[in-house]
Parts: sequence; C-alpha cells; structure tokens
Amino acid sequence: MHFTAERRLDDAVLEREFTLGGIPGILWTPVPGSAPAPLILISPPPLGLRKMYPRLAGRARYYAAEYGFASATIELPGSGERPGWPAAEQARADLRRAMEAGEPVGEEIVNALILPLVERAVPEWRAALDALLELPGIGGPVGCEGGIISIGVRLAAVEPRIAAAGLFAGSRVPAAIVEEARQVTIPLQVLLQWDDEGNPRQAALDLFDAFGSKEKTLHANMGGHTGVPQFELDAGARFFARHLR
Repeated sequence: MHFTAERRLDDAVLEREFTLGGIPGILWTPVPGSAPAPLILISPPPLGLRKMYPRLAGRARYYAAEYGFASATIELPGSGERPGWPAAEQARADLRRAMEAGEPVGEEIVNALILPLVERAVPEWRAALDALLELPGIGGPVGCEGGIISIGVRLAAVEPRIAAAGLFAGSRVPAAIVEEARQVTIPLQVLLQWDDEGNPRQAALDLFDAFGSKEKTLHANMGGHTGVPQFELDAGARFFARHLR
C-alpha cells in the first residue's frame, strides 16, 4: 500500500489516498486515540471514486467523528481511473437497451454484468483488507457496506474477518449469488428502496429471505433508487456500533 496524498478534513478525521497494486483507494481514520479503530469497508457503485467522493467522504466523516470508526474504499474494476473493461461496458449497454425498450432483463444479461465483476472485485477487497489491518491505528473488527450487493454477499460469505454487513438492495442479483447468500451467517442490515426503478422488489425480497443469518433486518423506504432517507446513515452507524464495538 502506497499513500499518495494526505489531508485533515476537520479536527477529527484524517483522509489518505493510496494505491494498492495499481488500484486507487481512500482511507479515512479518526485522529489517533488510545485504541485501534474498527474498520468499515465502503464499496462504491461502479461510477468512479471521484464522482462518488462527496457521498463516500460524507459517510466516512460521520463514522469517524461520531463513532470512532475507520473507513476505506477502493475503485472497482473497470471504473473511474482504472483501465476500461470492454466486456463490462457491453453488459451495461445490454442492460440499458433492455430497460429502455421495456423488455425483461434476462438472466444472461445479469450474469454477464455481475458475476465477472464479483470474481475480480472480491479478491481485491480481501487484499486491501490485508494491507489495511497492518496499519497502525486500525485493529478491527471489520464491517462492510454499500455498493453492488452481489460483491457484499460474496465478501460476507468468504471473508471470516467481516463481522457485520450493511447492504443496499439496489442492483440486479444473479441466481448463483442468491444461493451464496445462504452461506452468509453474520448480522445483516439490508436497505431497500421500495420503488427502485432498476431493481425488481421481489428479487430483493427473495435475496433477503435467502440469507442464512439469524440476525438480519430489512429497512424498506418508499421512493426510487436515489431517494434513500438521510436518517438511514445514522441507522447504519448504530448497526455497526452494536457489532463492531
């Protein structure tokens, strides 16, 4: 891990940009205290870290200032400043075409869009976790949240260092990932926008039902994909506080 920039956002939060094997990322930590901070992995949507920075930094600053958590994010494959990924771009184009035409989005399109991304992204997140937990001031336990829910499902299923996950049911999910969800047993909080125009509600409910966790909570709010209420930020932070402290 190579740090490339550093700045204080306020008296309570230090922001450091880094690269890890050519992958850009950002780490936010509370001003050093007496104990190592728990860590939250914030997985971004595939829009690029620069575009999503205000939302990501806002969450991280809140977690650090109010709860003493460290947070980190890395750029997804094919997004932002990373090299283009023609197969992923084609899959996104096929999805847009089907939705604009009012046609059903078939399993073939969903698989092509999501499964290769999960296969690439999850090992990168695990490598980032290896490096982050070696840093002074970060000691775990670890939570993960946000982004493409299929990445969160796979990460929660295979990574034993993750103690809790807050997931956003805002993207299509392949049938194979629904099956993997049965292996997830950590505490979960799942956020669902009831009228999400790009995510079939029943598919999200089926995924929630498939999770094997004994403790799982569904937060469903009215509105479209981008209409998540502001109070869900605090709800997510309190969820992590229960399980990472």
